[in-house]
Amino acid sequence: MIMILKIKGDIELIYVNGKFYEKEEAKISVYDHGLLYGDGVFEGIRIYNGNIFKLKEHVKRIFQSSKAIYLDIGISSDEMINLIQKCVEKNNKKNGYIRVIITRGEGSLGIDPAKSKKSGIIIIVDDINVYPDVYYEKGMKIITSTYRRIPVSAFDVRIKSLNYLNNVLAKIEAKRNNCLEALMLNNDGYVVECTVDNIFIVKNNILKTPGTCYGALEGITRNIVLELSKEMDLKSEETLISRFDVYTADEVFLTGTAAEIIPVISVDDIDINDGLPGGITKNIMKKFKESI
Repeated sequence: MIMILKIKGDIELIYVNGKFYEKEEAKISVYDHGLLYGDGVFEGIRIYNGNIFKLKEHVKRIFQSSKAIYLDIGISSDEMINLIQKCVEKNNKKNGYIRVIITRGEGSLGIDPAKSKKSGIIIIVDDINVYPDVYYEKGMKIITSTYRRIPVSAFDVRIKSLNYLNNVLAKIEAKRNNCLEALMLNNDGYVVECTVDNIFIVKNNILKTPGTCYGALEGITRNIVLELSKEMDLKSEETLISRFDVYTADEVFLTGTAAEIIPVISVDDIDINDGLPGGITKNIMKKFKESI
């Protein structure tokens, strides 16, 4: 294995299939089935104050996603943890974001996964800023996308696959409507999540979020918020949520590894309550910051 060590300056080193490359030199084969067919899985992980946040939980999920699509990563979960830690150390990153990508690997044309003999592993350590800082203080406006979430009957969205095109189209739709995020519904018209975030509502001091059985991803930050609600003696429910429930909620906020926790003040041009971030949302944001 060839290691390219950091020297002077802020050199970004990316791990690709056993080697470290500078950003401009990091490449994969055009025959990689992750590129050709979106055949692979990924995880996004945060780094706070030099600590990789919820690393074991993220590694567990990427192994579960890989198992569900019959993809052998080729190393153990402990080896993956050590590899991610090494990537962070080599980039000397104290605060940032990690993207771990597992592909089916290089093969030939045709979707048959047997044509790929060895999985690909890519680890990027970088910065990320999903939403401008002002939205965390004042809240953001979102719309409901016309694109539906992939139904569980077709593909279990708990698998964090490289197939994100419907989310991308929903994101484009949001931006064409001067919003940065869009609510996505399942085929039955119920709210499941946004393009890259889970959604929570607060109604009558009860915290509610769509259940995973309806098509929502079991987000790491989502689970942290559910745990925090217990510490706050705040009743929580994983349940069916309609757009009516969102429109008439006392508070709405989104969660995600990259986005963290961000208030929503308007959905489809309907103000949530008084159009300001709610007290429970602010308290959860505060407690989340204290937990990292």
